[in-house]
Amino acid sequence: MKRILKYLLKHKALLLIPTLAMLVIIAIDSVTPYLQKMIIDNVIIGKETNLLMPIILGILGITLAKTVLGYVKEYLFDVLSAKVHQDIKIELFEHIQSLEFKFFDNINTGELMSRMSEDIENIWQTIAFGLRLFVENILYFVISSVILFCLNYKLALACIVVMIPIGYMAIKLEKKFGDCYGEISDQTAEINTAAQENIAGVRLVKAFAREKHEILKFLKFNRTYYDLNMKQAQTIGKYFPPMEFLTNISLVIMIIFGGYLIIKGELTLGTLVAFSTYIWSLIWPMRMLGWLTNILAQNQASAKKIFEILDRKPEIKNCEAPIIPETINGELEFKNVNFKYNDELILKNINLHINPGSTVAIMGTTGSGKSTILNLIGRYYDVADGEVLIDGINVKNLDLKTLRRNMSIVPQDTFLFSDTIKNNVLFSNKSASTEELLSACKASCALSFIEELQDGFETQIGERGIGLSGGQKQRIAIARALIRNAPILILDDSTSALDMETEYELLKNLNSRKTNATTFIIAHRISAVKNADMILYIEDGEIKEKGTHSELLAKKGFYYDIYCEQFKDFEKSINEEVV
Repeated sequence: MKRILKYLLKHKALLLIPTLAMLVIIAIDSVTPYLQKMIIDNVIIGKETNLLMPIILGILGITLAKTVLGYVKEYLFDVLSAKVHQDIKIELFEHIQSLEFKFFDNINTGELMSRMSEDIENIWQTIAFGLRLFVENILYFVISSVILFCLNYKLALACIVVMIPIGYMAIKLEKKFGDCYGEISDQTAEINTAAQENIAGVRLVKAFAREKHEILKFLKFNRTYYDLNMKQAQTIGKYFPPMEFLTNISLVIMIIFGGYLIIKGELTLGTLVAFSTYIWSLIWPMRMLGWLTNILAQNQASAKKIFEILDRKPEIKNCEAPIIPETINGELEFKNVNFKYNDELILKNINLHINPGSTVAIMGTTGSGKSTILNLIGRYYDVADGEVLIDGINVKNLDLKTLRRNMSIVPQDTFLFSDTIKNNVLFSNKSASTEELLSACKASCALSFIEELQDGFETQIGERGIGLSGGQKQRIAIARALIRNAPILILDDSTSALDMETEYELLKNLNSRKTNATTFIIAHRISAVKNADMILYIEDGEIKEKGTHSELLAKKGFYYDIYCEQFKDFEKSINEEVV
């Protein structure tokens, strides 16, 4: 709650004005029962009729003031809670954007969506209603208790003693609710993850006729969620009725004992009427204590989950005085680079020098570390040992934004936004001209199929590019990278879905481009890598072979074996034709 207070204090005026309105309402509200006492004791019984009109005007004035101030209080508290809700949501989103790849490797999208939606909504509800009512009820309770003791300490003591067990039960209830809501919050994230994954992969589910399996899996998650809510309901059923019973007992005590004191002459009828009104200022806070405890416990559980993310410091960030070079030429060097992931050594003793403007192709078995090498260039992960240098500068000393703005990447997992084709291509360079847009799409061999679409560049594509073939998605992703005109271009297995003819045309276009970008190509086909200035073969995180196409063929090693495997059918058909 202390940390939420920090967000409240950012909006001091919005906090101060409704708080003052609330205090004034409580103060004038506390006068009303006393005016009722005066009407009975002084006007009706005492026959002081001259006091009737001032008292009625006073009650009308109090009612009018409560109406105006009540509007100010409710409206501004709602505005305050909306502002805090907005601040937390923006801060959480910005913080998530600042976190490194490793964070996203270990968390589900559904869980993050839960934190961004349900958990922040719980905090909004607490500020808008729970926290305000909690403070308001405490003030009502304290002020009314003081007034009751001033009216008649014997009757006040008899009524308040009954309420002590309610406070004890509320403390126990808060702890039980806190534990319960922590479990419910985690299970909500599980359900969101299951739903998100299933909806995103619905075509795969249907393709394998796994609908029943997925439904049963979701029912299992939902059953656990149901059980947790039943556990919460049992807690409510256990504590709420006794709390309700004790608050009603205080009313019974007031009537019986108050009537006894009137008979004895120690209490006036007007005082008992005022007492009955003031006692409700005790009863309502005690009755709402369970509900407020429920909301505050829910808020505490949600806040804990949110602040766990906010407290996670980015592992990859700028150094204290980052270097911001005017230009980056694209010269790269790996010096004795080792990389570990979860204490497992992935890359071992990588040493490379790459001239600016050259093309480097990387081949190797699945999981050998090909993509990892390229991820170290943009500092998506940091090396365990050694250095990665760009233009002679360690990437750890370069400004992160400058570094990544000078890179264009086509990731292995092609991702397109649910937007127009034009906006997807321009994502990496919003200021690009129409001419640059057309040029990038032509170079990526995407222009031909885009122009055949009914709406052309304005064609809306579905989530993650639904509605396009794998090859079309890859070509749009390549166009998105090319339009940036960055000095470093990374194509991570970005032509795997293309036919050989389109791949050949695309690579030819890349080679003929006027830009001198240092280009990295990860591919499994010899045809995609044979023209590279340097070809690397990676296995078990080590560079096993390095050289040009002709040099590696002459070595008759790993690369030669791949070449023979891919071209044996071609050579066989040539030999048959010759025979």
